[in-house]
Formats: sequence, C-alpha cells, structure tokens
Amino acid sequence: MKTNMWIVDNSENNVNSYPQLEEAASLLKKGEVVAFPTETVYGLGADATNDKAVKKIFEAKGRPSDNPLIVHIGNANQLDGLVEEVPLKAKRLTEAYWPGPLTLILKSKTGISQGVTAGLSTVGVRMPSHPVALALLQKVDLPIAAPSANLSGRPSPTTAQHVYEDLQGRIVGIVDGGQTGVGLESTVLDCTCEPPLILRPGGITKRQLEEVIGEVEVDQALLKEEEKPKSPGMKYTHYAPNAPLFIVSGTREFMRETIMKAQEGGKKVGVLSTEENYSFYPGDKVIVCGHREDQASIAASLYDSLRAFNQEDLDIIYSESFEREGLGEAIMNRLVKAAGHKIISEE
Repeated sequence: MKTNMWIVDNSENNVNSYPQLEEAASLLKKGEVVAFPTETVYGLGADATNDKAVKKIFEAKGRPSDNPLIVHIGNANQLDGLVEEVPLKAKRLTEAYWPGPLTLILKSKTGISQGVTAGLSTVGVRMPSHPVALALLQKVDLPIAAPSANLSGRPSPTTAQHVYEDLQGRIVGIVDGGQTGVGLESTVLDCTCEPPLILRPGGITKRQLEEVIGEVEVDQALLKEEEKPKSPGMKYTHYAPNAPLFIVSGTREFMRETIMKAQEGGKKVGVLSTEENYSFYPGDKVIVCGHREDQASIAASLYDSLRAFNQEDLDIIYSESFEREGLGEAIMNRLVKAAGHKIISEE
C-alpha cells in the first residue's frame, strides 16, 4: 500500500482551502485510515461508526482489541449524537477547554463501532484545537476514532515523519501539519462517576479541571503500580524506546554515578537530560528534553527524544525524574510506562 503525504501549512488562515484535506476527508468517508496532527500527538483516524474502518486502525497499529479508542469531533453539536447525556460538569468543561487536550468519558449511544468502545457502555470524546485537525474533522463531518498514529508500544508521534517511520505501507495517507504543540496525549476524565476521575493525566491538569468543576479524583492505578487501572488501555506498556529505560530518582550526582557505573561495566549508555544538566552527564548519547523549570518544554519534546535514542546503538537508557506537579504528572506517567516502572532510587 502506498502511503501518501499531504503537507498543510497550519500557520496560514486559509487551512480549509487546502485540496489535500479534501482528498484526506474523502478517503476517511470511504472507510480508509488517515493520520493527522492534533495539538497533542498525531492521531490515526477512521470513521467511528464503520466497523471495517475501525478494524483497520487496530491492524495498522498492532493494537490490542480491548484498548478503547477516543472519538474526535469537529464541533460540539456532534456530541449529542454520540452520548446519552452530557452532565452539567462535562458541559462546563467543554465550554472551558474545548477545543483542547481534554477527553471526556460519557455514556455512549448505539451507532458507534464496538471496536471503538471495546464493548464498554462508555465512550471517550474530545475536540482537538489543532487548526488542521479541526478543518479535516469539519470536512469529514463524521465522528473520527483516532488513537496515536504509531505502532503499538512505541513512543507516540509528534511529527509526520514519526508516523511515516512506523506506519508507511500500512495506511493510505498522512496529513503533515508540522510538529505538535503539547506533545503528550490528552487528559482523560471519566464523567460517569462522582466526583469525576482522571484516568490519564495530560495537557489539562487536575488543578485546571478543579478550577471549573470542583473536586476531581485521580485513578489510584496512576499512583500505585499494584492497583488495577480503571481504563483498559492504561494496563499496557507504552512509549518505550528500543533499549531498556530506567528512571533515576535522586540528585544529579547520583545520576552521574549510575551512568558511570554502567559504563564501567561495558555498557553503552543513553541519557535523557534537561538542558541544565546536559554537560554534567557522561553518557555515550545525551539527549536534551527541555528545561527543568519549563514543564511544557519537556512535554513537547519527550516523545521525540525517546525516539531519537532508537537511532543509536545503546545498551541502556537512564532518564532524569521530575516532580509530579501540574504537567509533571503527565510527564512522569509517560516516562514510568516507557520504563515499565523500572526506577532506580537514591534512597
């Protein structure tokens, strides 16, 4: 299968006029799978009401069938056709953070593919803020199921090139709208329970949610490895580079000692570092992932950094650890899953 690449300059105001989007929209309507940019990561889209189209997503990604998909919409009016009701708190959140990196879990109506909901009675819905994504969704005028556009288990794609590396020959096309902004997947909030429950941290923080609707709880599985996650997809290892990844918790001196000890043992070591500590670490390949005092810069470059290690011949990768405050909760969530919960602590 040939994989087309359609380049769209999202800095221009007339993004809707691009003929490339017409072609991509037409293919989505015909039941094909197309990758497109969102403000979080690139998504792999298919008609959420078409069983055969949805099946193609799972086949292209090698994704487990019990892992539900998030449905993307181009305008808020589409929500009523997908869910039984929109509780008041959910409505307030859509008014505050849609379009944006927030997925709401609600009771689903019939008509959505069982492959999207993985047989559950609920569905996750969001409206992305990326201008290319919105333009494409509005042209298709269908609910589009779209997980991250990568092979299952690999770091999520933040550029069209990442998608091409993973999925060339597996999908009909990729809409190239440049690098994504947030760099981490959307926050997933279950609005079918009280208080609402964060199933996955992301670009909208717990504090931001509570500013709008009051108390919000966090799925304990995000904090304790032994807890069973409420969201089926969260039980799988994600985001992992090829070489084993370990998170090092402690001082930068402890991180340096850990790296040197591995090198003395004959291992080629990769290091995921912030800009402040880059020159302090003696790794065989040190990759900078933003600034320590700027969580947004770390989030934006995290997946690109993890993918960059795959270009090197490494035996092991060590990553700095980050505070679990604000966006740091989402950053650490992705790192811990990429490392398979392997943490080396100084204490």
